[in-house]
Amino acid sequence: MIELQNITYSYKNRIALNDISIKIKKGEAVALIGPNGSGKSTFLKVLNGIVFPQEGKYIFNKEKINEKKLNYDIFSKIFHKKIGFVFQNSDTQLFCSTVYEEVAFGPRQMGLSEHDTDKRVYDCLELLNIEKIKHEAPYNLSGGEKKRVAIACVLSMNPEVITLDEPMNGIDPKGKKFLKELIKKLNTSGKTIICSTHDFEYVEGIFKRAIVFSEDHKIIRDDEYNKVINDEKFLVKNNIK
Repeated sequence: MIELQNITYSYKNRIALNDISIKIKKGEAVALIGPNGSGKSTFLKVLNGIVFPQEGKYIFNKEKINEKKLNYDIFSKIFHKKIGFVFQNSDTQLFCSTVYEEVAFGPRQMGLSEHDTDKRVYDCLELLNIEKIKHEAPYNLSGGEKKRVAIACVLSMNPEVITLDEPMNGIDPKGKKFLKELIKKLNTSGKTIICSTHDFEYVEGIFKRAIVFSEDHKIIRDDEYNKVINDEKFLVKNNIK
């Protein structure tokens, strides 16, 4: 479903991804792990067409993804309907006057009728257990509530692939448990999950596969999640734990 071939990306003169090649199949649950600054967030931005590599190819559902194609409105809408991104900092994702308007924004952009948009919104509010705050302004919410709203915004588009950047950050233990079960439920329903994380305690049982990034922005291991997470020597050596 997703294939990256020899992807290299630099911010100005600083390398963020160094010759990355990877394949991810439909329905997988993949954890991206590695030290801070190793390229995990940039990898997710490439997958979502937010930044474009200077070298290499990105193929999504057999289509090559590049800036030229995503400047074409029809193609861009189809692509962004299939893959959604929950940012690490929810404040960068939320900009509407109320939670309802926030969750409705994506479906409206895709041309859904108000009736269908309303149904999508209420389904997502219920799933995230945030119906009570639908008329609240996002900037008044707690960090955990903002995260739920950001996830609801992505789910309202019903994407095939859900990418999440450190989703447990800034959430209390109860919220983390809720989010863990939600991600598991989404994966069980057939969604492909790709998630960067360092919060290993609260993501136990979600992932089957781990892709490990190194401090020099390369992939140094692609293995079963449990094998990686239980390899204490490997984690300490690579500044992951």
